[in-house]
Amino acid sequence: MSWWIWVLIGFVVLALEMTAATMHIGFFAVGAFVVALLVGLGVEMPLWVQLVTFTAVSIFAFLFVRPVLVRKLKLDQKRVVDTLVGTPAVAMDDIGAGDNGKAEMRGTTWSARNVGETGLVRGQRCVVAGVEGLVIHVRAS
Repeated sequence: MSWWIWVLIGFVVLALEMTAATMHIGFFAVGAFVVALLVGLGVEMPLWVQLVTFTAVSIFAFLFVRPVLVRKLKLDQKRVVDTLVGTPAVAMDDIGAGDNGKAEMRGTTWSARNVGETGLVRGQRCVVAGVEGLVIHVRAS
């Protein structure tokens, strides 16, 4: 295959990685760019050697480069919302056990779900027990 086809494959894979943002398939672009570079420099390789080189470089980059990048970019650390657990909040509505309502936390109104065994009355202090998307799970403190 021509070098420009490998470059095109590399950019298509990079575009797919940008839409997924998981750092799983982008390393196959590295393999495509390495093969493109080798073919572009005039290294004679039949198609099967190009495919083996692409596969080997891609797997090597995935297995050995990805873990380093994940650590450097801190993608393996907890998300910020997980640090909200244990934060005090105040019920802004009467929220029965297992029901939804509103609660104020850190000066902002949040959608809240009472995950405790007792109901909360308006103005009662509670504590964040968990976070699910934009809904905080609260229980009586």
